Amino acid sequence: MNKTYAHLQVERRSHTAIVTLDHPPAHTWTLDSLAALAELVADLNAERDIYALVITGGGSKFFSAGADLKLFADGDPAVAGAMAQRFGAAFEALAGFRGVSIAAINGYAMGGGLECALACDLRIAEEHAQMALPEAAVGLLPCAGGTQRLAWLVGEGWAKRMILCGERIDARRALAIGLVEEVVPSGAALAAALALAEQAARQSPGSVAACKRLIDGARGLPLAQLLPLERESFVGLFGTADQKEGVQAFLDKRAAEWRNG
Repeated sequence: MNKTYAHLQVERRSHTAIVTLDHPPAHTWTLDSLAALAELVADLNAERDIYALVITGGGSKFFSAGADLKLFADGDPAVAGAMAQRFGAAFEALAGFRGVSIAAINGYAMGGGLECALACDLRIAEEHAQMALPEAAVGLLPCAGGTQRLAWLVGEGWAKRMILCGERIDARRALAIGLVEEVVPSGAALAAALALAEQAARQSPGSVAACKRLIDGARGLPLAQLLPLERESFVGLFGTADQKEGVQAFLDKRAAEWRNG
């Protein structure tokens, strides 16, 4: 019997795990679903034949509307603290997934919904999608990485427009400012994300994991520290089964058969 995760539907297709947010109508996050996402990512990290993770929302209207504001209506700091901790743990786990993570944004991605997409490596948006971090309009702020990851992706100016001014943007604007890497017709985000995941699956899983650590490391580590680490990581791949397989497959003019080791 397959393991279940609160408000998350999970399908494994070849080397890709498809995670569908399933908390209708707007796929808002709960304490349980945030804990479930962190647990799911840990489980997927342990599955050596899973190389990519695609996350999307059920239906055609919402990716995720973020947190349910009813949880904060009584102004209880304990509730806020618990949610903030769960949001942080869930999306930091998602950002730390060892493979390639892709958000297939199939509709509204608001607040914690957009922060979920920001925690992924790549984002594909359907043409009708809308994205915003509107927390300041209700006296709150993005607490699941939004102030940091958005600014890193789109620069300070657009991050401030979206967070300080509450500006909502559509898919085309998101593409223009670098918030998403691709815009596709309505209903096509999942297929496009799966195609990208298949491309990633042709890469060595160990190489992908090492490259991802180095790219992400540029956000917080100086270049003088990362350049030696890049060289060390390159040498560290030698002697692995996949490095040998990758070179031999190239010489044999055939597709590599990765063992993730």
